[in-house]
Amino acid sequence: MTEALPPRYAVIGHPIAHSRSPAIHAAFAAQAGVALRYEAVLAPLDGFANTLQALRDEGLQGCNVTLPFKPEALAVADLASERAELAGAANTLGWTSDGRLWADNTDGLGLLRDIEHNAGCKLAGCQLLLLGAGGASSGCLGPLLEARPARLLVWNRSSSKAHELVSRHESLAARLGVQLAALEHLQGAPGRFDVVINGTSAALHSGRLELPEGLLNADGLALDMVYGPASAPFLDWAARAAPGARRRDGLGMLVEQAAEAFQRWHGVRPDTAAVLSQMRAA
Repeated sequence: MTEALPPRYAVIGHPIAHSRSPAIHAAFAAQAGVALRYEAVLAPLDGFANTLQALRDEGLQGCNVTLPFKPEALAVADLASERAELAGAANTLGWTSDGRLWADNTDGLGLLRDIEHNAGCKLAGCQLLLLGAGGASSGCLGPLLEARPARLLVWNRSSSKAHELVSRHESLAARLGVQLAALEHLQGAPGRFDVVINGTSAALHSGRLELPEGLLNADGLALDMVYGPASAPFLDWAARAAPGARRRDGLGMLVEQAAEAFQRWHGVRPDTAAVLSQMRAA
């Protein structure tokens, strides 16, 4: 008798070879005693839906989705969470018992938990600046608003995208009592910010981030959503602008958003601190 294989999960993207998601989910599974196979899958740029269907036909139970397929992941779903709808993108997919494809976005939850739990920085009442209005920022703005900062400003090199993102979240911000607006110019920004989050690489130029040095409070937090060497220009800017500020890359966000997906699939919340330490060591 052939032994049944463990349930199959994946992360789909283009490119995908760099992904640390297989290692993260393997660590979660070992910790929780959950049997699974989790692999990285490269999909053609014009072939996300076909790749997803082929994997489903082969027994896929759920998947994460990374660049550039997050908007399409939402579009092909039968059901979507409110945060995925608001983000206009999904990074976590699964199927209901009756075969319907559901979509969620755990990016913002992961970012928020990394900031408040791992970094110990509570956002309630703070002044927050979000750089970028693309997919990364879109997935995070809703949960950041739900943390109830006093004011949250969004800046993007293309200001029309910042205004569109803000417009989509205005009713949520009003309901939560958060001042939300698009910031037209970084030079002459209204005061310093307690937290500055970089969600874009568009401002990178010649290896340096062209940001004024008066944005970040001396005891603030600077966080880049990417991790590793790619986060260096932004974190180097923060070191110059506010030497006493805390600086953090996006590895914690990556682990925490993965934990949210793992919990949705398996009903178990992993100990992310242990896995984050493991990933940092690696």
